[in-house]
Amino acid sequence: MPVILGEISVLTTPLAMVRILEMLFGCTTFSLVSSASNNETINSETINKSNTYTFCMFTWCFFFILTALIFLVEFVQFQSLVPVSWKNLPITMALLGALMTLMASIGFPYCAIKHEVSIDPRLVAASIFSCLTFLAYAAEVCITKVRNVEQRGYMATTPGFLKVFEVFGACVVFVTLDSDVVDKCKAGPLFWWCVAVYCSCFLMSLCTIGVMLGECTGRCPVPFDRILAGFGSLCVLMYITAVGYWVWALVHPDRCKQHTWKVITTTVMTCLNLLAYTVDLAFSFKLLYYRA
Repeated sequence: MPVILGEISVLTTPLAMVRILEMLFGCTTFSLVSSASNNETINSETINKSNTYTFCMFTWCFFFILTALIFLVEFVQFQSLVPVSWKNLPITMALLGALMTLMASIGFPYCAIKHEVSIDPRLVAASIFSCLTFLAYAAEVCITKVRNVEQRGYMATTPGFLKVFEVFGACVVFVTLDSDVVDKCKAGPLFWWCVAVYCSCFLMSLCTIGVMLGECTGRCPVPFDRILAGFGSLCVLMYITAVGYWVWALVHPDRCKQHTWKVITTTVMTCLNLLAYTVDLAFSFKLLYYRA
């Protein structure tokens, strides 16, 4: 079928302008970092290519590509041909992009840049543009949130936001749980149980978002609100054990040789995710109550 381009006026809407800024700032950010890291005389002296660096580069590149695809689909008016819920996909992308670019804006200047030597101005500019990228994604979330109820999907509601945060929290934990943390915390059965908790709950939240994006709730053999309540209860119970382990590790210095920022970040994100799952579970029980 022929491609029907949208009207030029579509590009002047607040949402379109914000997405253009997201692409502009994101492209500028990873271009500056790539330019600095490809300079062999600067690379080894100023950039620490750790998990944080990989996370930041992935975040900037991934959301630039995803934003460009969403922008293109809306411009050529192909929303009806995309096999996902267009009410849910853009807001999910915007919220996750805001959270991950915020973490990249914090993590990159503090963890990926070596401060013992003079800092390349390109890396300073990249940190600033990363913050601008976060602000652009946050603006898109606000614009989408104030839309009419008919124009918003499940992912624009509070439970939808919580599920995105749960996925984001798990991603941050995965970045911080590297070999350094494993060595310092004398990884044993309890440590690997926590890793299993993060993986299991991450997959459950991700699958829930996938079902919402694919609008497959009606195809489930069990009422989906009951599935959400079951997933939520299981995740809360599992995260309680993970929080207990990390708090115990912080209280007992002999458990972790050194309370690095990675251990503290993991503990904080585990507590925040437990709070998110608890609030999400409350919404699930509230939905079950109204359905009953």
